[in-house]
Amino acid sequence: MGERLFCLEANRFARIMPDMQNDASILSNSLADRLEDALPQTQCTKCGYAACRPYAEAMASGEASYNQCPPGGAEGVARLAAILGKPVIPLNPVHGVERPRPVAVIDEALCIGCTLCIQACPVDAIMGAAKQMHTVLPDLCTGCDLCVAPCPVDCIAMVDVTPGKTGWAAWSQQQADGARERHDFRSFRLQRERQENDARLAAKAAAKLKEVQAQPGGTAAEQSEQQRKKAIIQAAIARANAKLTAAQNGAEAAVSHTTSTGVADLTDPDKTPKSRGGET
Repeated sequence: MGERLFCLEANRFARIMPDMQNDASILSNSLADRLEDALPQTQCTKCGYAACRPYAEAMASGEASYNQCPPGGAEGVARLAAILGKPVIPLNPVHGVERPRPVAVIDEALCIGCTLCIQACPVDAIMGAAKQMHTVLPDLCTGCDLCVAPCPVDCIAMVDVTPGKTGWAAWSQQQADGARERHDFRSFRLQRERQENDARLAAKAAAKLKEVQAQPGGTAAEQSEQQRKKAIIQAAIARANAKLTAAQNGAEAAVSHTTSTGVADLTDPDKTPKSRGGET
């Protein structure tokens, strides 16, 4: 059931993904783009950054070294070094060690349905609902470990599924591309939900202000109380509008990046952005 629901949502997303793979008119090939392409897209944050894209940008700017991605392992370092024109160096153990690919497994008998692991998963690989048992979709799990710490009942274990194979030997480019797509979709979904919530709050505050303004003045004390309420509501509306503006600016920045990386302009399904040449 969970896999079917995910497929339905994925299919919905796919309908607004680009269908024109060969038009290079808006393609981006910046250094950060090429570095991001070379990352395994596990979105594990072990590099010290919130996701693969910020790490790629940090490498491109010289802020971060190119040996901070444990999931990519030694081969990953070599890929990044080649793009940067730098020598191959060992993986920095501060960020972790190269290992077989693990997959999260939830002990169904212990799961309390708190949804904290679902919120933590960067690629929507966990299905479930509040107070209902959760389950991991193993084919979609990137082994990022991010769901383990939030679990209040310690019911999640990371199990190796590629014994003897580590780094890129345990993870294909196709899997990386899929993880990247799901991460970008999740980012869009969360942004959309925040915007919708902020819009609801702003509309509710505006309706309340209209209601207060329609009330008769009454005594001086009542008028003073009415003005106090107006000031509170107007301040709430101003905050809501500021959040909406910030969210819209963030969405525009996200669209600028996802369009250049082959992810659809999700704010407008009628637009058909292009992907980089060779990506699917």
